[in-house]
Amino acid sequence: MSLYSSPLNSYPLIAHRAWLRPMLFALLGLLLTLGLVGCDTVVTNQYEATARVTYTWQVEYRPRGPNPDRPRTGRQEQFASVSLLNRNGVPPDGAVTGPDDQGLWWPAVPPRPTVDELEERLQQRERFEPPQLLKTVKYEITYQNQGESVTLPTKHALYRKVVKAYANRHSLKLTLGPNNAFIQKVELQ
Repeated sequence: MSLYSSPLNSYPLIAHRAWLRPMLFALLGLLLTLGLVGCDTVVTNQYEATARVTYTWQVEYRPRGPNPDRPRTGRQEQFASVSLLNRNGVPPDGAVTGPDDQGLWWPAVPPRPTVDELEERLQQRERFEPPQLLKTVKYEITYQNQGESVTLPTKHALYRKVVKAYANRHSLKLTLGPNNAFIQKVELQ
């Protein structure tokens, strides 16, 4: 090997980076194409926004004396749960509190698990942490498209936009995400 040769010269793809730029442009083009595929738009005047709010009691069970056979990580168990469906921002039947800072109405909190229920699910050499009350929300928009009802997930900001549009009976232009898997954008028409 001479002083001016490099071990990289034996690998022509690495030694000469001329291939790198076209490869990056091709990869970027492919990603852009995949990102735009399925980003359809739909204009509709038949729609509704829903937010399913859920309270769930959850308890974490942890091992008492961790060893190689029983790692430090615990497991989670869910107990009583209750849900309420918010539709178009209207107070639903069964709402106990609300609207909250997100404009959502909530049901009564389910009963906290008793110590007997907690001990019933206890496994050998475990202890349990105090129960935690989880609050979750699932946002969806349902619309009519060519006589068919379509329901897709969305995020809070778009849910609120549809709630306001529904109150005024505006038509909407919905932009769907890749593969038409979710609502990405809402515009008033």
